[in-house]
Amino acid sequence: MSEALTGAGAESPERPDDYFRQLLEEKAAEARRQIDRLTDDIREVTLAGREIPADDEYDPEGSTLSLERAREEAMLTSTESELAEVLEAIERLGRGTYGVCERCGNRIPSERLEARPEARYCIVCAGLRRRQIA
Repeated sequence: MSEALTGAGAESPERPDDYFRQLLEEKAAEARRQIDRLTDDIREVTLAGREIPADDEYDPEGSTLSLERAREEAMLTSTESELAEVLEAIERLGRGTYGVCERCGNRIPSERLEARPEARYCIVCAGLRRRQIA
C-alpha cells in the first residue's frame, strides 16, 4: 500500500473521521431540506400556472411563472447532484478512502475537507480537472 493511502481510514492526521462524518451528515440534511423546499416551490408555481387562463398568450404573468419554474428546477437538479456527492463521500468514509485524492492518491488537506467535505480531489488535481473540462 502506498504511503498516500496509509492512514486513510480511521483517522486523519488533523481531524478524526467522526468530525468529517458529522460535517457530511449536516450537509446532507441541509441538501435534503433544500430539495424539499424546492420541490414545494415547483409544485406551487405549477399550480399557480394552472390558474392562469391558457387562452391569454399575452399574459405577462405566464412567462414569469415559466421562468421561475425553470430556475427552481435547475436549482433542484444542482442540489440533488450535491446530495449525491455528499452521500458518496460518506461511502468513502466507510471504505476508508475518504480524504485521499482520487487522481493522485495524496491526502486532501483537512482545510479543504472542512471547506468542502465532499471533495474527491486535492486542490492541484481539482484545478487540472477544471481545465480539462473547460
